[in-house]
Amino acid sequence: MRFPESPLIGQDYYLIHIFILTNATPLLFTFKNRFPNLTPYWEKYTALQQRAEYPARTTLLHEGKTAQNYYFIEQGCLRLWFDNNGKDTTVQFFFENEGVASLESFQKNIPSAFTIETIEPCVIQILPKAIFNDMLKELDQNPDFLKALMDISFERQRHYMNEFLSRIRDTPLQRYINLIKERPHIIKRVPQHYIASYLGITSVHLSRIKNKLARKK
Repeated sequence: MRFPESPLIGQDYYLIHIFILTNATPLLFTFKNRFPNLTPYWEKYTALQQRAEYPARTTLLHEGKTAQNYYFIEQGCLRLWFDNNGKDTTVQFFFENEGVASLESFQKNIPSAFTIETIEPCVIQILPKAIFNDMLKELDQNPDFLKALMDISFERQRHYMNEFLSRIRDTPLQRYINLIKERPHIIKRVPQHYIASYLGITSVHLSRIKNKLARKK
């Protein structure tokens, strides 16, 4: 899927749009308490997950490879990034009780636009593609479940579109201030060079921003 480039948006729009598609899948297993009538399904598919532990900086999915798994984070932090002409560009971070998959690659058997890797030692619940698809086929007969699925998908799309607009509209300083206010756990847990990559700046530039803010206190 390709979108026409414009002087303002260009390739960034394509990447952020694909990101919305690849990460709109909600945390399916968090619906257990909301839909007690579906308990047999949760028990069935929870038992089929594969629990694995990974050290930091382990690649779970390489850019250009076809996604075969849906990952649910029990403990730790994952990073989604892509190679932008040799430059490591971070798109998003994921933490405990969040799920991630390169969903378009996952569903259409095409190369992933992103790499998924661990930042911290992680405990991950892995649901293979075939089992994931079987689960969706069984659950898509429930209208309440489908509505909840859509609600969460739209909420994630709104969040990522706001991030995309911020990348165009805001300075790196403002984006860092917003990150401190809205997602302080990223500042506390993610190494500075990854945060700089997420903000689209160098680690040196980020250090200057932090020093500037420190002097204002």
